[in-house]
Amino acid sequence: MLTSLGTILAEIRRGMCRSTYSRAVNTIRFKSNINTLKDALNGLMEVHNKVKKDLKILEIKGKSLPVQLKRWLRDVEEIVSEANSMQERRVSCAPFMKCRLSKKLVVILGKVKRLEKQGVEILDMFSVEGKSELVEKILGPSIPDQTIVSEMLAKVLSCLKSDKVQKIGVWGMGGVGKTTLVRELNNKLWKEAATQPFGMVIWATVSKEFEVGRVQKQIAERLEMEIKLGENEENLARRIYGRLEKVSSFLLILDDVWKPIDLDQLGIPLTDGHNCSKIVLTSRFLEVCQSIKTDIDFRVDCLCEEEAWELFCQNAGEVTRSDRVRPIAKKVSRECGGLPLAIITVGMAMRGKKMVKLWKHALKELRSSVPYVKSIEEKIYQPLKLSYDMLEPKMKSCLLFCALFPEDYSIAIAELVRYWIAEGFIDETQNHGYLMNQGITLVENLKDSCLLEEGARDETVKMHDVVRDFAIWIMSSSKYDSHSLVMSGIGLREFPLEKFLPSIRRVSLMNNKLKKLPDQVVECVELSALLLQGNFHLEALPVGFLLSSPALRILNLSGTRISSLPLSLSKLLELRSLILRDCYYLEEVPSLESLTKIQVLDLCATRIRELPRGLETLNSLRLLDLSRTHHLESIPGGVIQHLSSLEVLDMTLSHFHWGVQGQTQEGQATLEDIACLHRLSVLSIRVVCVPPLSPEYSSWIEKLKKFQLYIGPTANSLPSRHDKRRVTISSLNVSEAFIGWLLVNTTSLVINHCWGLNEMLENLVIDSTSSFNVLRSLTVDSFGGSIRPAGGCVAQLDLLPNLEELHLRRVNLETISELVGHLGLRFQTLKHLEVSRCSRLKCLLSLGNLICFLPNLQEIHVSFCDRLQELFDYSPGEFSVSSEPLVPGLRVIKLTNLPRLNRLCSQKGSWGSLEHVEVIKCNLLKNLPISSNNAPKVKEVRGGTHWWNNLSWDDNTTRETLQPRFVPADGNILTGSL
Repeated sequence: MLTSLGTILAEIRRGMCRSTYSRAVNTIRFKSNINTLKDALNGLMEVHNKVKKDLKILEIKGKSLPVQLKRWLRDVEEIVSEANSMQERRVSCAPFMKCRLSKKLVVILGKVKRLEKQGVEILDMFSVEGKSELVEKILGPSIPDQTIVSEMLAKVLSCLKSDKVQKIGVWGMGGVGKTTLVRELNNKLWKEAATQPFGMVIWATVSKEFEVGRVQKQIAERLEMEIKLGENEENLARRIYGRLEKVSSFLLILDDVWKPIDLDQLGIPLTDGHNCSKIVLTSRFLEVCQSIKTDIDFRVDCLCEEEAWELFCQNAGEVTRSDRVRPIAKKVSRECGGLPLAIITVGMAMRGKKMVKLWKHALKELRSSVPYVKSIEEKIYQPLKLSYDMLEPKMKSCLLFCALFPEDYSIAIAELVRYWIAEGFIDETQNHGYLMNQGITLVENLKDSCLLEEGARDETVKMHDVVRDFAIWIMSSSKYDSHSLVMSGIGLREFPLEKFLPSIRRVSLMNNKLKKLPDQVVECVELSALLLQGNFHLEALPVGFLLSSPALRILNLSGTRISSLPLSLSKLLELRSLILRDCYYLEEVPSLESLTKIQVLDLCATRIRELPRGLETLNSLRLLDLSRTHHLESIPGGVIQHLSSLEVLDMTLSHFHWGVQGQTQEGQATLEDIACLHRLSVLSIRVVCVPPLSPEYSSWIEKLKKFQLYIGPTANSLPSRHDKRRVTISSLNVSEAFIGWLLVNTTSLVINHCWGLNEMLENLVIDSTSSFNVLRSLTVDSFGGSIRPAGGCVAQLDLLPNLEELHLRRVNLETISELVGHLGLRFQTLKHLEVSRCSRLKCLLSLGNLICFLPNLQEIHVSFCDRLQELFDYSPGEFSVSSEPLVPGLRVIKLTNLPRLNRLCSQKGSWGSLEHVEVIKCNLLKNLPISSNNAPKVKEVRGGTHWWNNLSWDDNTTRETLQPRFVPADGNILTGSL
């Protein structure tokens, strides 16, 4: 009895000891977990703040917050409240309670970490989806290590944080670096996007000729607002106002303001201390800043001598380190007056020049230049003039011509080079392609000299406004042999008759509002270029007006309302370029017989019904643009063949169809006329039928560097990536056609709505003795039968060994593998595969004997194939399946409206390069070729919510990784539990 009692007491003591030990351990863990919780809460709140920052984008776009994101934000608030309560209770709770709270603390800690992970995934989702950033980076040169400028930038940033400052002015002379300063401001906010205080930062360039609509458009586009066709400025201002009112705070940067502007007219809400919105503007004039009631103004001054020298050395290069050059170079730098634009320009002009004589000459020129009009702006021009004087004569002329375009105008490089050729700045004896390359080289040289810069669009350039002002100053001075009148893009309504002088060389009145021209002006015997394009209200060209300019080389009337041209056009014997593009009302063009020197004739989008008389006499014509001539009905036979110098014939979307000899109306032009053009290198035409094989045809097709042949009554097709040499055949019976001779030189073949295709393929397979190595893209659309040679013959080799794109639409196939057997296709170079509305298609491709894998395939698009059950089926036959991955390079797969699709491939496995997956209305598809190995590479999965929730996964990790990257097609941002 006593023994039993002792045993019981011993067990009680051991239990008490274990309990005491357990409480002690839990107390220690409790303290540790409390500290861990603090760190976890800090991490969660950091992610929470970043998410709320990103969600401002949805607010700005006027979109409601998704339910799932609201739930996440609510869960974060609840768990933070619960965690704070827990931390407060730990101070007053008894030791035995800490044991109980420790377990609850572990649960809370787990929730905090899970919510933080979900928040990070949400941030990734915003990044992947490419949402508009709160701040957009503005490209351009950054501020070097300059103390004064850096200090000013710091002051501006400080003002942005002050409630007392809403409007900030930045002013100073042209070229001093105002734009660079505010660009640096913008890009600093971009780098600090997570912490900067604004809901949206908007950049708009105003320019010298202020137009409300153009500035409004920049603001609206930044806000991703739709620009409605024909919408007036007042209505757009109201819409901009309404959108900005929804933004918690915005920063509007207005760059290059020349005159007072009404912010209400733009649609900018009042900035006050309540909404923390700000406005920063740059101007050359203090009074402009003050006109919009700036709270503080910063003057940007020229650089001090030391910083100017550092900037000069950066641009002039290593030559400034030379003991012989350095003393003179410092004096040259000093002559630039600390103006950054001048320093950069002169520095680049002297870059690499090691001869001391050149530096001494430059210094002498800088010191001896005397302004023709004594003003601050002309002090800028003197250093620029040195850079200008360093150019070769033809480069000087090329540069000055750029100033004829309006301020901030992006000039198409091809258009610019054609002007230079017409003016004789480039040797016109070479062929058109060589001249274009030479012109592009000149453009690059001018860009390298900082006298031209990149335009707003690809393949365009523009001039810095100060450089343009300088060029106009050069051209307007009678001292130089380039006297020009430049009044482009200034809203001009009356013709400036009083400004026409006998010595004038070039006139640019483009992009104005002129309604009529005088019948006669003072005789301008040296006038070589007259640019009147973009005057939409101009309806007539008086007879006497052209008689005043007998030496005219360039006449551009594009975009005017003229319906005819006067007979006096025939007096312009020196004319090289006649541009009538987009003259939608132009029906008549007088005889061009006397214009024997003309090289460019652009009649694109005019209403002409027949070619101008006398065209056959234009032996110097190099480029003839008849594209979009929807009313052109007749081209007489024998006319075009006389254009012995023609290199470019563009008749894209013209109504006229070229005939084939023996199959066209008598007297109409045929391809035989084109075959006579031995210098032709670029061609785009419509043809009535497939041309038969002939030595004449094949020889001139082979010589063309670029061609577009639209064969058939309705031939047309959208551009693709391989259109350098494209053939489109539409709405024809091609049963007797042989296109092998065309395919030898064709990069893209499009066949639309044709019949007799199998017979054509039989001819192709039988007659072809080699592969068509050049073809990169094949499109077959609306063909009722199966694609196989009519006689069942099989190609002995891959007819298209370098095929990169295959588009099949409304084609009667059960599998694309039918092409493999009959046409010998192997698809080893295929990158893009698109199949749509093929109603009999059951399997996209059977893999096995001839094709085991698709090594270069990058994109698959399949849609509206009602019977399709799977994409790839392995049928190895007598050979074993390849051990290579099926589609090692596949990045994008888009599947739409495939009701019977139940699997992608009969062989399971993951597709390692997948980045974007889109599955719409393919509800039987339950598996994706994605595992935990390749899931991190996937950037987006888009599809129906129900489909997504019913997908099967090999493991939960894959689903958890992809969940934040899922974008439902029904409009929700997130679905399911995170």
